[in-house]
Formats: sequence, C-alpha cells, structure tokens
Amino acid sequence: MSEHRRKPPQPQGGGRAAARRGQSGSSPGRRAAPRGATGSPSDSYGSDSYDSGGEERQYGGRAEARRAAQRSTGGGRRRGAEPTRGGRRAAPGGPGGPGRGRGRAAAVPDKKRLIDYPRAGKYGWQRWMPSWKLVSGLCIAFFGSLVAVAGIGYAMVGVPNEENAAARSQNNVYYWADGTQMVAAGSGQNRQNVTIDRIPPAMRWAVISAENKSFYQDSGVDPMGIARALANMARGGDTQGGSTITQQFVKNTYLSQEQTVSRKFKEMFISIKVGTKLSKDEILQGYLNTSYYGRGAYGIQAAAQAYYGKEARYLTPSESAFLAALLKGPTYYDPAGNESLDKNASRDKNTKRSKDRWAWILEQMHNDKRITDQQYQEAIKKYPMPDPRKASKGMTGQIGYLVDTAKKYVLNHSNISEKQFDQGGYQIKTTFDKDKVEALAKAVKKVEKEKLDPKNRELDKHVQFGGASVKPNDGAIVALYGGAGYENGHFNNNADTSGVPVGSTWKPFVLAAAMEHGTYRSKGPLSPLSKYNGNDHLKVRNNDGTYVLKKDNTPFFQENESDYPWGYISLHKAMEQSVNTPFVQLGMDVGMKNVADLAEKSGILNSSFAGLNASFALGTSTPSAIRMADAYATFAASGKQAAPYSVTSVKSNGREIEGFEKPRVTRAMPEQVANNVTDVLENVIQNGTGKKALSLGRTAAGKTGTTDENKSAWFVGYTQQLSTSVAMFREDPKSAKLLSMNGTAGEKSIHGGDVPTLVWTEYMRAALEGETDLGFPEAEKIGVVQHEAGAPSPKPTPSVEPSETVTESPSPTPTESSTPSPTPSNTCGFFGCENDGGTENGGTDNGGTDGGVTSPPAPTESAEDGGNSRGNGNGGIFGGPEG
Repeated sequence: MSEHRRKPPQPQGGGRAAARRGQSGSSPGRRAAPRGATGSPSDSYGSDSYDSGGEERQYGGRAEARRAAQRSTGGGRRRGAEPTRGGRRAAPGGPGGPGRGRGRAAAVPDKKRLIDYPRAGKYGWQRWMPSWKLVSGLCIAFFGSLVAVAGIGYAMVGVPNEENAAARSQNNVYYWADGTQMVAAGSGQNRQNVTIDRIPPAMRWAVISAENKSFYQDSGVDPMGIARALANMARGGDTQGGSTITQQFVKNTYLSQEQTVSRKFKEMFISIKVGTKLSKDEILQGYLNTSYYGRGAYGIQAAAQAYYGKEARYLTPSESAFLAALLKGPTYYDPAGNESLDKNASRDKNTKRSKDRWAWILEQMHNDKRITDQQYQEAIKKYPMPDPRKASKGMTGQIGYLVDTAKKYVLNHSNISEKQFDQGGYQIKTTFDKDKVEALAKAVKKVEKEKLDPKNRELDKHVQFGGASVKPNDGAIVALYGGAGYENGHFNNNADTSGVPVGSTWKPFVLAAAMEHGTYRSKGPLSPLSKYNGNDHLKVRNNDGTYVLKKDNTPFFQENESDYPWGYISLHKAMEQSVNTPFVQLGMDVGMKNVADLAEKSGILNSSFAGLNASFALGTSTPSAIRMADAYATFAASGKQAAPYSVTSVKSNGREIEGFEKPRVTRAMPEQVANNVTDVLENVIQNGTGKKALSLGRTAAGKTGTTDENKSAWFVGYTQQLSTSVAMFREDPKSAKLLSMNGTAGEKSIHGGDVPTLVWTEYMRAALEGETDLGFPEAEKIGVVQHEAGAPSPKPTPSVEPSETVTESPSPTPTESSTPSPTPSNTCGFFGCENDGGTENGGTDNGGTDGGVTSPPAPTESAEDGGNSRGNGNGGIFGGPEG
C-alpha cells in the first residue's frame, strides 16, 4: 500500500468518533473530566492499573470516582480537571456528554443529613463550626425537653396526704446496756401547734424579713436558689439558704431531711402545688409550727415556752427577732451554748452570733416597714437574753449527761443531723451500766457531804466534779458523772468537758515515751531507775545544752510544790512522790513530740493538747475525764487501746443504722512499756501520793494530779477490769473561769490524793464488788539506766528477783497534805532497792506532794487565760472536729 494511502495513526483516546464525542461533550474553556468520572466500567472496575495504551490510570476505584465527581460538581468553584494524554485535559462531562459522562457517584445528589455536623462542603475550621440552624434547633429541643420533664414531674408528684414523721410528735428512746429502758426524750414532749391569729405579727414579719422577703408575692419556689443548692450539693457543700418559706414548710412537713437531687425536685413540685392549694397565711402558720428552734422545741409555741416561759402570742418584736435568728441554726445561735456538740458553739461565740443576727433582723424589719421607728428604737435598745435551759421530763440526775454523751456519739458516727435526731423516732442502746452510774453519783455525793459545806464556807461554793469509768481492752463507757443535774441548772457535762488541766496525771505518758523511745542520749529505751535532779527551782536544758528561755530571754526555772532537796532521784521515785523537775527535764530529753504522740495513741485527742513547751510534761493539756479514763485503760490493757464509745446500736423505723460497731482494738505501745508504767503506778498507791486508794483493798494502779494554784485536782486509776478518772475543780459561774481551791474543804490546798482519790475509791469499791482481784501482769525489766546529764555516775546495784514493792521505812511523807520527814528512805521493788531522799539542807516541807503545774516558759495553748477557763467540747470524748 502506498504511503499516502496509509491510515494516519489513530489517537489512543478512541479515534475520531471518540474525539467527536469528546468535542461534542465539551464546551470551550471547560476542562476534561477525570477519568474516574466518565462512568465507564473500565474506569471504575478495571482490574489492571494500566489502560490499553499502557498509561497509568489517574484514579482507581469508586471512592476516588466519587470524590472526583464531587470536586467537579462543586458549584463551579472546584473543577475536576486532570491532565490526560498529551498534556490536555478532558472535558468535564467526559465521553458521552453531560448526560452520560458524570459517573456513577455524581449521577445521584448527596442525601441531606438530619444533623449536618461535621458540615458537608466545608473545609478546615469551618467544617467543625456548627451552623446557626443547628444551634437554635438544639436549644429549642433542650428547653422543650425541660418543659416536658417539668410537666411530667408536676403531674406525677402529688402532695402527700399525711405529714411525715418530722412533723409529728416522736421521742428518742434510750436503753441501758442490759436492754432496759433508760428514758424517752425528744420532740414528742415539747410540741404544740397554734393558729396564725395566735402568732404575733412581729414574729411573722421577723421570719419573712429574714428568710423570704417576697413570700407574699412569689410562687413558692426560687429557681435560682434551687440551682445554687444543686450546685452546692454536687460540690458536697451545704444545700441550705436557697429555699423559700414554702419550700422549707414542705420539707419540714412532707419530706425527709436527706440532701438528694430527687428530694430537691420533689420539694420544688410539691411547693408549687401547695402554693395553689393553701393560702400564704396557712403556709406561714405551718412553717412556724414545724420549724426547729433548739432545746428540743418544735414550733413557735414550744420555742416561746423554752426560751421565755410565755405563750407565743405574748412575744415582743425584740423576742420575735431573737427566735427568728434561731432558725439559722439553734446550735450556734442559742446563747446558752452547746459545746458538747461543737467547740465553736460556746456561750460567748453563740451570744455574739445571736446578737448580731438579732440586730440585723430588726434592721430588716424596720427597712421593710414592718415595724415603726418607735418600735424599732424600743426593740433594739436591749438584747432579750433568754431564760436558762430547763430540764425536760426524765432528764434529771445523771440521765441528762448520759443522753448528752450518747447523742453526741450518734451524731459523730452517722450522717444524722442534730435536727433530724431531735425530731425523734430513734432507739439508742447505750453502754451505760445503771448500777455503776448510780454508784459513781453516790460516791460523789457522799464525799461532798463529808468534805464540803457551801452554806457556811464561801470557798466551798462552786465546786464541781466530773468522772468517767471505762472498760480496758474494750472502750465501753460504763459510767460517768457529769455534774449536779439539769434540774439544778448545771447543763455542762463535766465528764466530757475541756478546759480543766490534768496536772501530774500526765507524767505517766512522759515516762512511757522515755521507756519506748529513750532520750537523745540513751540511744534506746530508758529504765525507770534512771536518775534526774529532783530539786526545786531548776533551770531546764534543751538537747544542745542551752537553757530554755522565757519570752523575755531569761532562763525558765521549773518549780516543785515545795523546796525539799530531793537531789538526784530515780524516775520511779519521782513518780511516787510526784516531783515535777525530773519529768520536765525528762520530757525535754525524750522530746515533747514523742510524748504527745504516745498520749494520742493512748486515746487523748490532740485537740486538747497544750503547747509543746517545757510545762507540757506536767499536764497543762485539758482532755476530758472520759479520755483520761480511756488512756489509762491502755496501760491496764498492757498497751492495747480501744477508743471510748457509748452506743452499741441505733434503730429507726425498725431498721438498724450502720456505724455503731465496737471500735477496733489497736496497739498503742509495747506491752512491756505499759506493764512497767503499771508497776510504777502501783507504787504510787502503795507508797506515794495515792495512798488513800489503798482502802480499796485490791491491786490497783493510779496517779494523782494537781494544777497551778490548786485550780483542779485529779485522780486516775485502774484495775484490769475498770479504769476510772475523777476531776475536781471550782468554776466562776459567770465567766466559766477556774478558781483556786486553796482553802476549800477547810484545807490549805486540795490535791489529787485528797478528795478525788476518796471519790475514786468509794466508787471502785462498789463497782468491783464481787469481782475477782486479777492483779496485773508481771513487768519485765526494760531499758538502760541513763542518768540525767551532770548526774553522779551510777553505782552498780545487785539484781533482785521480781517481788511486791515494800517500804522498809516511810518515804518522805507519801501523802500530799502531811508534813515530810527529811530522813532518807529505801524503796525496794522489782527494779531493786533505791536510796532516795534529801541528805542535804534537811528541808522541812515535803517536796513530794503532787506538785502543781508551774507557769510555762510561753503561754499555754490549752485554753484561754493559760488553761484556766473551760469549755465543753474541745477535749471531750468526741470533741470538736474529730468526732
């Protein structure tokens, strides 16, 4: 065939027809569609990655085809131009024109999504920015749902037909340890309802001005207040303060006091319904009749009687403002104080809080035009101090203090609030032994009658006693003495009080710490035979050899009660005669922190500790009688400690409430440390300041304690079955500050070995009647003899087999009040015989009395005025924040 007749090479795109099709399917200026957008089966499903012409395909598979089609149809902004053979671009429609060449994916438009998010057709950050349609739609849906839920809630929640238990009269019933009933006490005996016309207008307006100014205008709910309460609830905070009077009435009358979200919503819906069914006056009347005002008083009538001894209708505007202030929380606004529940609820603090709120409420009433200028001036003139608390039925003798102690234990070991508890309905089984409680009260009264004559001796007035008895190795409080009784106007529980320094009864903790930790010089446990300087008026040294200084940078001198020259005496002897100076220096050598730690492990609350200065070793701390009995019970139990408890079970509506299991027994100190302390304290009774306890007639150990200026005197002692503490002090009834007992009972001074020991012995004799004398475990020798720095070198002493302690000759007057003999004495015991006593200067006064605590080098932190004022909770059994 000739060259000119030979066919020209055909384009690989498919020849003329394909070219024509491509030209007919394109318009000038338009680029060719990508290969994957042509709709050809070979484009979409080709099994080879190269076409017939051997060129690599630009797109592969359906996904690429769809994306290409979307790009090519993107509104003219993104065109699907892809290079083709020869560098040209295919027409947008591809072969076959617009009707055939758009491809499978591009043939059908995208389906619209219900929620266009992420947004289609947007790129970058715009793809994730919701449209205004989406935002407005979601808001409408959200608020619509809220309306629907509210509507359903309103329809489903009805007003209960009956008042709940909180609005009915109920009692709490207390039981003795043997299960017999002790007393029924609570709101059931102190509640009366009155109609609105018998509540003075001033009382109504006082509550409205203080609690809910818009009461007569609002719908009965405060949405913002509810929101705040729910937010606080989520954070674990207080939910109070956001409720209207209507809501509070509903909560008091129809709902439980639990703080839950469901209860809050019920309260809201019921409040709305109540607002439509009852008049505002009926709601206000119900609120005033169901509110708690403290002192066991529910309702305004009972409150008027409890605080002012009058009917509610006779309340003045000033008294009305006072009672309205109580609704903020009677525990903290009753001027009588309630430190048995919280140390911050003292008389002084409560009175200040009450006066401030009382004045503020009167001011609000005046600003709201509820009282005239003249009424306001008359009302604000004088704070209406309420009557003292009165004993309610059955709460006489020691019963009030037993109930007080048990109630405090319940509140500190459960989620029950004071308000809930006082609404009644609980059955509380206690650890109190009726016979032992009566025996302790009889012992106090007997000794009071023998020793005190307040009618004829001024210095015998205002003398008080406190006491407690605890089971070692268990912690059960079997008896306590809280005071003269509610019926006599004494509402402070002296068994669970603070502010009364314990004096030398603290010294066993110092000795125990020395026997466990040793001193900075001993490098190991210290023997009680180690000798320290027992002379009077000694400088106290720090561990570096420098002297302890007072605030004015002058040396601090520790005093004994007398100037008897004891010289260097063993710690065993110093405990026997209660000499101060050895234990102050010993405490410095051991470290007051170690002493404090051991005391706390033994059962003393650290909230009752005084400052850890030099005098800390002499008992400037102020634990309660209950805590002292419990700590000594740790010695009795060979170092095992059990926290004191007074309640074994609590039931409500037949259901037992959790949290009242017996406390776990732990080890507070090594067994031999405790047993050696007991051995030393046995000698205190046999030969020392506690000799008056010998009349008990059985093996016992104990320690006397007297504080500076004779402001308090203690005796704490124990057998294996029972540990008991007795405190004696005088108190100014107006200021609650401690007074000196010098001259009390006709004595020059009162010591722990006198009246308190007599009470202890009288009680223990009755409490242990019929019990076996178990004695104490033998004490093995402990520690090394390491005398105080500067002491004469120790002379070796022969080893002596364990034996009962005997006295070959009287020690220099073991009794605190008698005159000493300056002759030396030999005290022989398990540790051997020791020759103690002054051999120089021949003093005429006994330095072995239960030496009073002298002023520390820095102010003590135990209580105000150097520990001479007292409260009623800081160092108590469950004291304060520790519960």
